Amino acid sequence: MSTTVLLLLAVAAIAVLLVLVIKAKMSAFVAMILVSMVLALAARIPIGDVVQTMIDGMGKTLGSVAMVVGLGAMLGRVIEAAGGAEVLAERFTRMLGRERVVAAVVAAAFILGIPIFFDVGFIILAPIVFGFAYIAKINPLKIGLPVAATMLALHVVIPPHPGPVASAATLEVDVGLLMLLALPVCALVAVVVYFASTRLGLEAVPVGPTPLGSATEAAESTYTPGGAVPRAHATGPGTVVFLILEPIVQIMVGTVGQMLVDEESSAHAVLGFIGSSTTALLTAVLLAYFIVGQQQGWSLEQRGKILDSALPDVATIVFVTGAGGVFAGVLVASGIGDALAQALVTAHLPILLTAFVISAALRASQGSATVAILTTAGLLADAIASGGYSALQVVLIQMAIGFGALGFSHINDSGFWIVTKYMGLSVKDGLKKWTLLSTVGGLTGFLLTGVVWLIA
Repeated sequence: MSTTVLLLLAVAAIAVLLVLVIKAKMSAFVAMILVSMVLALAARIPIGDVVQTMIDGMGKTLGSVAMVVGLGAMLGRVIEAAGGAEVLAERFTRMLGRERVVAAVVAAAFILGIPIFFDVGFIILAPIVFGFAYIAKINPLKIGLPVAATMLALHVVIPPHPGPVASAATLEVDVGLLMLLALPVCALVAVVVYFASTRLGLEAVPVGPTPLGSATEAAESTYTPGGAVPRAHATGPGTVVFLILEPIVQIMVGTVGQMLVDEESSAHAVLGFIGSSTTALLTAVLLAYFIVGQQQGWSLEQRGKILDSALPDVATIVFVTGAGGVFAGVLVASGIGDALAQALVTAHLPILLTAFVISAALRASQGSATVAILTTAGLLADAIASGGYSALQVVLIQMAIGFGALGFSHINDSGFWIVTKYMGLSVKDGLKKWTLLSTVGGLTGFLLTGVVWLIA
């Protein structure tokens, strides 16, 4: 098929999907499975391969998401059930003042987002976002969306996140110089998305059901098999901070440790195991099970029920995220992303703009920011190697690729579903608020990168 036909198919598929979910109120899971199957047939994927392509897309996505979402939800539920999120929020709100709460949480997210993958960090912080929102008496979206956008900006630009690391290796980027330039640019992006979020009218956006309940429900009554936890017996802020920081520190130890040892050594493998998101979150859940359970006087049966109670609430997130992986997998298998990227390469735009546009186009067309970064780096590697660019310019090209993958987070992106479902956003509001905010962040990062390019 021609590039034009493939692109028209992709646009039509996304349009039909939006109509089914927003207008027809069809289940997002069913709609994405249906549209993915029809798109695969229309794109002439061999009929015998259609179902397997869909299964592969589901498995690839759930393999990285399901355990992280499940364990993260359990950790959040234990903290919530013990009243810890609200106590922590109340303590820090008294210290900082209500007017500084959002900025403080976004700043904390920036620091935590440097070593922690986007989805893991956001899921860990979600109960805290709701706790702060209740204490400050504001819509949780006013905290949650700039937090998510800030962490995503770091995820697509800063090592040790997988996309930037692999792309830097492909383009032979000076990682130290990348960190030196990218961190202040990402900090400015965080400031811009914070102020941009204040212009989106988030206070008036309704927050639907979430795995954490509403902010009001979370504070007024927390789940236990026997009833609500009296505020006087709530878990202290020190315990909550420890449970939040423990998996983050564990991931940092593993990630940094791997950078300091030989890749072929057994220590590298052990550190990778220790620092994996799954191992770190499982450790935190077990610590919460014993420490919080002991503090609250929960029986073993109560502790098990509290952990299990988190899973039904995140089932929708897991299945819808998996269906998003199916849709993205079909888009990739159809060749739509490759066709679009090749068309943009032949357009002969300036190299920095080419890097941003190709990455953004791949991000919008197939969903995964990491795939967009890696594919763009591979497509441009030869041109960059033969272009006589300085080490600084190569770093800026790498940053342009990363910021291209920051924006246009929509229905084929697993992160879109994690953010919208955890924040209680409808698909329509998610596109209007989250997709817009992520795109503002991407454009801001690219413009700042362009400024550095011009003055360097």
